[in-house]
Formats: sequence, C-alpha cells, structure tokens
Amino acid sequence: MPIRFGVPELLIILVIIVILFGVGRIGKIAGELGKGIRSFRDGLKTNEEDKDDKKDDVQEKSNETTEEKK
Repeated sequence: MPIRFGVPELLIILVIIVILFGVGRIGKIAGELGKGIRSFRDGLKTNEEDKDDKKDDVQEKSNETTEEKK
C-alpha cells in the first residue's frame, strides 16, 4: 500500500524540521545544496566541452590525413 502525503502532512513535517534545525541552519543547508548542484552542472558542461574538443581534434586530424593522401 503506497504512502500518500498531502498538504497537511507535508506542513507538519516542515514544522518539525524547522523546530529541530532552526531557520538559520536550514538556510545554510539549502545554500550548500545549491552550490553543490551548480558545481555538478558546471562539471557536466566542462565534460561535454572536452568531448566536443576531442571530436574536433579527431576531425581535424582526419582531414589532415585525407589531404596528405591526395
């Protein structure tokens, strides 16, 4: 049987979290989480750019080799 959370249940959980951790600490945690996600996305972009650069290098070498054969 799946557990379904409605708005009242989520509000109760939110209140309990605020009581346990405090508003300041939750803000710090959210900020760190945001920085982590941003860093992860930047890492993915860098990885994709590296792959694109490698593909360009391979194509240039292929073109050079083809021109030399002519």
